[in-house]
Amino acid sequence: MSPFGHRPKAIVFDLGKVLLEFDYWRAARALAAESDVSDEAMKHLLDQSPLLFRMESGEMTSAEFYFQIQRLTGVRHAQEDFRTSFGDIFAEIEPMIALQRDMRASGIPTYIFSNTNDMAIEHIRRTYPFFAHFDGYVLSYEAGAMKPSPVIYDAVEKMTGLAGPDLLYIDDRVENIETGKARGWQTILHHDHDTTPQLVRSLFA
Repeated sequence: MSPFGHRPKAIVFDLGKVLLEFDYWRAARALAAESDVSDEAMKHLLDQSPLLFRMESGEMTSAEFYFQIQRLTGVRHAQEDFRTSFGDIFAEIEPMIALQRDMRASGIPTYIFSNTNDMAIEHIRRTYPFFAHFDGYVLSYEAGAMKPSPVIYDAVEKMTGLAGPDLLYIDDRVENIETGKARGWQTILHHDHDTTPQLVRSLFA
């Protein structure tokens, strides 16, 4: 029995820093090498910038994002090369991927719930086979809203057909967890890749 007092019916995973590490320096260095700006200036534009927010909230396409970065930095990558470099920032977190694999194999539906963009998802789908093995995906650029906006949490409930304590939600950001908690979801604020799998497995023992 869950220590929360209710056994969840599905698990909702954040993507970045939960299932995949990411490092925008990788993209910044690759792109800045063929631009008119420094690595630091490039990273500032790519990582959590207003431009990234607009793309990941569906207000701007990835093509528009590319042309804005090109205008601001003089980057000389062709658009397809830019997409490749921008997407190639990830590394698998194996203990968390193993957790999702084991939970789904035991019959627990699993979902991805992420603030992200189509360039990242294109790279992830192509590179990491685990990504194909979820029951559904709520992605900010498709939903037109970003966590912690309640709008995108509505989308999770609609997709899963579940609400309240039937959902177990794992995320590394406090503000995202708090919105889920306010809706009655069971939540785990992810700190490290050993403790979270132990806790999740205990909920379904």
